[in-house]
This record gives sequence, structure tokens and C-alpha cells, in this order.
Amino acid sequence: MGFIWSIIIGILAGFLAGKIFKGEGFGLIVNLIVGVVGSVLGGWLFILLGLSANGIIGNLIMSTIGALLLLWIISLIKKK
Repeated sequence: MGFIWSIIIGILAGFLAGKIFKGEGFGLIVNLIVGVVGSVLGGWLFILLGLSANGIIGNLIMSTIGALLLLWIISLIKKK
């Protein structure tokens, strides 16, 4: 069941990050990829800062922050 929740949170985080960063989502598959990679990035960032995310809402916030950071990094690379 944890794997299914991770996928759902990844899709939601990717969708939210797409809405915040671009103004629209990217589609189900890209939202999932951005959300899952963002979740890993957000988890790593939270550990570095000494923070923890508990529960579904906490994981969603952490994943969304990581996905936003990922999209920002990608936009910097695309500009060059």
C-alpha cells in the first residue's frame, strides 16, 4: 500500500508543481516522474535542513517543494 500512496503523492506533487511553476500540469506520466524525482530531492533537502515530513500532507508538501526545485533547475539548464 505504501508504493501506491507514493505514486499518488508523486502525481499530485508533480501536478501542483506544474500548476505553480508553469500554470498547467504536464500530463499524468510527466507529473508522476517530476513528482517522484521531486520527492527524492525534497526528502534529501529536508534531511539536510533537519526537517521531517510526517503524514500524507507532510509528504505532499515535501514532494511539491522538491518538484518545484527540480523544475527550477531544469529551467536554468534550458536557458543555457
